[in-house]
Amino acid sequence: MTKTGINRDYSHTPAVDQVGVEERCARFATRSIKKETKVQGLKLILNMIDLTTLEGKDTEGKVKQMCYKATHLHDILPGLPNTAAVCVYPSMVKIAKEALKNTSVKVASVATAFPSGQSTREIKIADTKFAVDHGADEIDMVISRGEFLKGNYNFVLDEIATIKEACGKARLKVIFETGELSTLDNVRRASEIAIDAGADFIKTSTGKISPAATMPVTLVMLEAIRDHYYKTGVMIGMKPAGGISTAKAALHYLVMVKETLGTAWLSNEWFRFGASSLANDVLMQLMKEATGVYQSSDYFSKD
Repeated sequence: MTKTGINRDYSHTPAVDQVGVEERCARFATRSIKKETKVQGLKLILNMIDLTTLEGKDTEGKVKQMCYKATHLHDILPGLPNTAAVCVYPSMVKIAKEALKNTSVKVASVATAFPSGQSTREIKIADTKFAVDHGADEIDMVISRGEFLKGNYNFVLDEIATIKEACGKARLKVIFETGELSTLDNVRRASEIAIDAGADFIKTSTGKISPAATMPVTLVMLEAIRDHYYKTGVMIGMKPAGGISTAKAALHYLVMVKETLGTAWLSNEWFRFGASSLANDVLMQLMKEATGVYQSSDYFSKD
């Protein structure tokens, strides 16, 4: 019996037509977006980014600098939005929360033995509660990929539901690490499990292994969100993370979201990019649109 109150059979989730998914993604990548629509899309991308630092060498100073960048992306260019959030380890949540007070930027924290997920449930719950108690608005948890790949789907369902309960009012993003799930059928199955367990967002990757986010993987997850919405009327968010480094690619992702889920998902409440390096390429494109020339990357902060 799971924490959600029932055992569910996930052995017969819908099969994914890989050829069809790849062909549809190839069409998204041919779209050309120009002029005012491009500028609007680029600003929307900036407002959807979770700036992230998840390194063993993270310091208070590095986190504070990232928080400053979240609200001052490029002061020479007026009218830019803030990013959606910053994402840090639990030990840095309090620092980020203080640095971002009186702003719209959320503080997200990874938890549950990120990035491997290889720990006890008690430690995962404690990890989550520590982050929430220190002010995290959002929790990014990793699923137990080993249990999933053994076919122990109700273990994964129960663990997600348990962490959701530990989140309290914080929103929960569930990371699959799709590069370790091997098949699109597994990605679809993981999406359904996470949604059933109460995820507010489903997220592709930790950014620590390759491949991370890809358009086919993201499309499969978007379609799971769409099918759930058609059945229940409940919206679930989506976050591709890792591997999206250019403004052009990010615009293609927005096209995919709009055509799969509709315009209601085109806000940072329901769609995020986990790609810190993406911000600078978007800023370079916006400067090109504003001035007609590219600025050197040296004009943009790394963190």
